[in-house]
Amino acid sequence: MTSPIEIEGAETSSALDKDSAPQADAKGPKKLEGRSPGQLMWRRFKRDKTGVISAFIVLFFFLIAALAPVIAKVYGKDPYTFYGQDDPALLNEFNLPAGPNGGISPEHWFGIDPNYGRDVFSYLLYGMRTSLYTALLATIGIVIVGVLIGLVSGYFGGKIDYWLGRLTDFMLALPSQLFMVAVMPVVVTVFVAPDEETPVYIRFLAILGVMWLLTWMSLSRLVRAVTLSLREREFVEAAKVAGASPWRIIRKELLPNLITPIIVQGTYLLPSTILSVAFLSFVGVGYQDPTPDWGLMFATGANIYEQDPTYMFFPGVAMVVFFVAFNLLGDSVRDAFDPKTGR
Repeated sequence: MTSPIEIEGAETSSALDKDSAPQADAKGPKKLEGRSPGQLMWRRFKRDKTGVISAFIVLFFFLIAALAPVIAKVYGKDPYTFYGQDDPALLNEFNLPAGPNGGISPEHWFGIDPNYGRDVFSYLLYGMRTSLYTALLATIGIVIVGVLIGLVSGYFGGKIDYWLGRLTDFMLALPSQLFMVAVMPVVVTVFVAPDEETPVYIRFLAILGVMWLLTWMSLSRLVRAVTLSLREREFVEAAKVAGASPWRIIRKELLPNLITPIIVQGTYLLPSTILSVAFLSFVGVGYQDPTPDWGLMFATGANIYEQDPTYMFFPGVAMVVFFVAFNLLGDSVRDAFDPKTGR
């Protein structure tokens, strides 16, 4: 005979099993769906409010830089017109803005620059466009060069790794900032005579070439280190046994596993590249007037900050906000890819 205690225990166990079992709808049991690493990364990133806000700020900067001509047309001003010469009342006898706070007015939202009286707001939009997209293309080239050299060095090893390693050591030994300043005029004069005006596209290509030449080494070292650990893994050995060519192993087996460090490193590389582009213009070997550029604005502001401190305020605030947002975005992307490194 079954005791009342046993019957009560059986009913309780049955109720617990019923509550803990997954609920099935009328069409059958619910199927569990797995998530890819990309979906997991995106899910973790969306939970990071700091990263999401930073991403919106960064996208906002790139968007207004891309739409600079449209915004300037709606605004009614452009960065190439010398408004101070068209209206002498805008500049005083020292060629400084006559109005208060750098000439800020309903017609010129951020004021005007000294000497020429150009509109600072439209100049800043175009200057951000020049700096951001030059640095973006330079960063893409740096990533391509660094990844290729790191992959080849790490996968093949031997003499190839040795000589590529010595080349990397030599490039790292160069003082990059000083070398950029020294190389830029040489690169420009190769294509343009000293007595001729240098076209903007020549300076653009020269900046890209110098950046690609001098800033790929850190990414290459990182890719090489990861490749050295990956080439001994079972899936790479299985691909070799199956007769896959080295190019196919690099493209199909190694490169997909390097996406995470490449993206994370790229998010940290872009802000430093923007600084390098602005630095070249600041010291006079990058973009030149009348091409709008962030670095040229700081070069002008450095000469007149005592007489017109407002001129430096707007490009300075824009650069600080962008760099803080991009660095926070880089931290969030890193944490989303690898949650074990959470802050």
